Formats: sequence, structure tokens, C-alpha cells
Amino acid sequence: CCMYALKYSHLIKERTDAEVYQMYIDMRCFGKAYEEFYKRLSEEGVNFVRGKVAEVTDRAINEDEDGKLIVCGEDTLLSKIIRVPVDMVILATALEPRADAAEVAKLFGITKSADGFFLERHPKLDPVATMTDGVYIAGCCQGPKDIPDTVAQASAAATRVLALISKGRVELEAATAVIDEEKCSGCRICNLLCPYSAISYIEDEKVSRINEALCKGCGTCVAACPSVAITHKQFTTEEITAEIEGVLV
Repeated sequence: CCMYALKYSHLIKERTDAEVYQMYIDMRCFGKAYEEFYKRLSEEGVNFVRGKVAEVTDRAINEDEDGKLIVCGEDTLLSKIIRVPVDMVILATALEPRADAAEVAKLFGITKSADGFFLERHPKLDPVATMTDGVYIAGCCQGPKDIPDTVAQASAAATRVLALISKGRVELEAATAVIDEEKCSGCRICNLLCPYSAISYIEDEKVSRINEALCKGCGTCVAACPSVAITHKQFTTEEITAEIEGVLV
């Protein structure tokens, strides 16, 4: 919100030459030329006040405040309480995830961060991919970001999609999990634990079933199954035992 608040200040100052006050707690200008833009506004005459606004009221205590909105707060740099009469107050509100973000995440098998935004596979090595193959994210659905960052991320996501389409076919993980439906008790523990949403519960048959196209072979369900009904292809107990015996012999 720091940068779009600065943009508002610049536009108002440029087009109306009004006296502009910007109240802030911390100013974060992290992008290219952003700090220079902040300094430019200071030179243009924008009044930056570090402090938290306590109240916006219309109760005047002198003639200068009649018919005005009064912004009450503390200037922490000067250590004093201030009252600023203004004609208009613009609130720079925080950006939150959409109300249906949880529903969309469940539909596409996307994980979410603690603050509710969609989570990428890796913040540095794979910032546009999700834990579901073929599903990519870009823009503010991943977290608050400005226009240049959004455009760059969208371009990266589009490139990944085109690269996937150009192959003509999709390679699947060979070492996936498989459920022995005769042993499955239908407890649904694996459904809740699968990070790829690859396991569904078949209501009519009272068993769970794995979609091998979605399974990544992480083994979470294998370890969690209380009925020992899930095995991992190429990593069954017999195969692992044979490997150990081969090493010992």
C-alpha cells in the first residue's frame, strides 16, 4: 500500500496543487526507482507524517476546523499529538485474498499460505508453479505485488504453459501409490493428508481411490494408512527387504 498511497499523493499534488498529508507507520519503497519517487514527492511538498492515526472526526474545536474532517494522531518523530483539518481522507487499505480463495484452492488442489494467498511450489526455484502440475499462479492471488512484478510473473507463467503444451504429451510419475481396496476401511485419513488432492473417496463403494495422474509418489498416505492398505510402487515392503538382503549378502 505504500507505493499506491505515494501515487495518490503525487496525482493530487500534480493536478490540484492541494496541501497533501500522508500518514504512515513505516515507508517501504523496495522496487527500482521507488526510493527516488518517494524523495521526489518530498521535494514536491507532500507532508509525510510518521505516526498512527487514532481518529478521523468532524468535531471542530476552532474556526480553522469548521466544515472539515480532522485527522487526529501522533507524530512519532516529533513526539506530539497532532490535529490536521482536511477536505478529504483517503484510506490506503490492506490487500486481502478473495473470499472464494479457499474454494478455488480446493478445486485446483492448490495449497495456501497462512495469510490465505495461494502458495507457490518454491519461492525462488519455482515461483509460478503450484503443487498441482499444469496449474500456475501470477499476480495478487499469490500475494500483494505491483504491476511490473505481476506482468513479469504472468509472462513466466505463460511461458511455462506454452512449454507444457508444446511437448504434445504429459509425463507422469511412475512411482505412485496404490490402494488395495479389499483392505481399505474407508477412514479417509489419506484423503485429508494428500498434498496433491490425488485421493478421492468413492461413496458407493466406501473406499478411497488414487488418481495416478495427480499422485507424485510422496508416500504420505502410505505411512499414514492405519489399515496398511496403501503401498508405493517400486517401494513395496518386499522390494525394500530384497534390496537390504542384497546389500548384506
